[in-house]
Amino acid sequence: MTDLSPPPVLPWDAHNQKLVSNVHPADWKNPTPAPRYNLVVIGAGTAGLVTAIGAAGLGAKVALIEKHFMGGDCLNVGCVPSKAIIRAARAMAAVREAGDLGVNVPPGATANFGAVMERMRRLRADISPHDSAQRFTDLGVDVFLGAGKFTGPDTIEGGGQSLRFAKAVIATGARAAAPPIPGLKDVPYLTNETLFSLTELPKRLGIIGAGPIGCEMAQSFARFGSEVFLVEAEQGVLPREDRDAAEIIRAAMERDGVKLLCCGKDLKLARGPNGVRLQVESLGKGYDEEVDQLLVAVGRAPNVEGLGLETVGVEFDKKGVKVNDRLQTTNPRIYACGDICSPYQFTHAADFMARIVIQNALFKGRAKASSLIIPWATYTSPEIAHVGLYAKDAKAHGIEVDTFTQELGKVDRAILDGETEGFVRVHVRKGTDEIVGATVVAAHAGDLIGELTLAMKGKLGLKTIGATIHPYPTQAEAIRRTGDLYNRTRLTPLVKNLMQRWLAWQR
Repeated sequence: MTDLSPPPVLPWDAHNQKLVSNVHPADWKNPTPAPRYNLVVIGAGTAGLVTAIGAAGLGAKVALIEKHFMGGDCLNVGCVPSKAIIRAARAMAAVREAGDLGVNVPPGATANFGAVMERMRRLRADISPHDSAQRFTDLGVDVFLGAGKFTGPDTIEGGGQSLRFAKAVIATGARAAAPPIPGLKDVPYLTNETLFSLTELPKRLGIIGAGPIGCEMAQSFARFGSEVFLVEAEQGVLPREDRDAAEIIRAAMERDGVKLLCCGKDLKLARGPNGVRLQVESLGKGYDEEVDQLLVAVGRAPNVEGLGLETVGVEFDKKGVKVNDRLQTTNPRIYACGDICSPYQFTHAADFMARIVIQNALFKGRAKASSLIIPWATYTSPEIAHVGLYAKDAKAHGIEVDTFTQELGKVDRAILDGETEGFVRVHVRKGTDEIVGATVVAAHAGDLIGELTLAMKGKLGLKTIGATIHPYPTQAEAIRRTGDLYNRTRLTPLVKNLMQRWLAWQR
């Protein structure tokens, strides 16, 4: 008999009870399987949910199998809880900075961390019905709670029952994985899967990894009042981003109190009298600190274990399931999408990969994952967002580019908002206005990058953006101004001379 008891969720308050009642109800009864399904999906994170509900909406008979929580990482331990915490941290920062805007705030204002986390749990529970087992059942999907495993050429065991399929989809995602750090296995530590169970603010927090998760949480917890030590083995924070963009984020985090230990060498961990002892060398200086909590924000592993992939000829490695450009595995009847097979481990990437799978698996489509234009954002303050190629990537691909950068310090709305740190940078194919990549550093860069992504998808050049009227004053005006910068390059000495001669003749 399959054990359908909910995985442990802490604290077990009314909000988490509501969450679990939606995403893994203890009294759930798996349905009687249909004789055969058009599509059986293993994994009910974003990729699996979108695949299942999209296919069912088109008339397919669909089964969805989930071992743990419907909604996957995004709802339960990723985007949703982290952004709720970030919002509260921004409010705390706004209170501290209010004096710069002429607003008097009584001294001594502090964050109530318990209330911050309670709000997060409440909002997560309020969102959970959208991903619930009952909602998907009501929309025509047969939901099976329990482990999924391939058992034959056209069969999957799901929740203890045998399901026959015409096509199948692997959408089991990835999980936090411990990196090989000396002493890590001997100390207690948090990952994104356990961080959101905290109810008390750690006085001292160590974070390993200065990627998006590490930077977002380091800044947020520092704003709440933790003493944060952020360890990064690379040259600086957000190593994927342009260095000048990442430098803005680094400076902002340090102003918020984050102690950044860059170029960390010889990192060792051990149990201390009251927590975790962290020893590391940073920029030639040795550090020996004890922290109350340690967050490991680096390392991911694909969830391929126990799926029976070997029995159906699906190849995989330490990076995940191998797929072609149409998201088909080495077994042509089985597809994969989301974090289990993608280098872009974002909710929105999983969403659009799922749409490709629906087309290709059910309707013999030829849609390609390589055609997706995938933006991403890191939600620090300011945010940093990117789409397409970086200049270094373009060079590696032999693509010559012209680059146009508009500083926010010259944009009126950014000046009025007191948010002048940042820029909009657009790369175009040399000699043209074809956009091949862009980076935005701004308070709401994640919102602004959508305009540039749309332009790339619609093949609208920088000239068109420059000719598009934006409301004044907005920070999005910085995007339009990159179009102005491009247009000025078209005023060559020859063109300028001809125009001057024409105007002189008109006098």
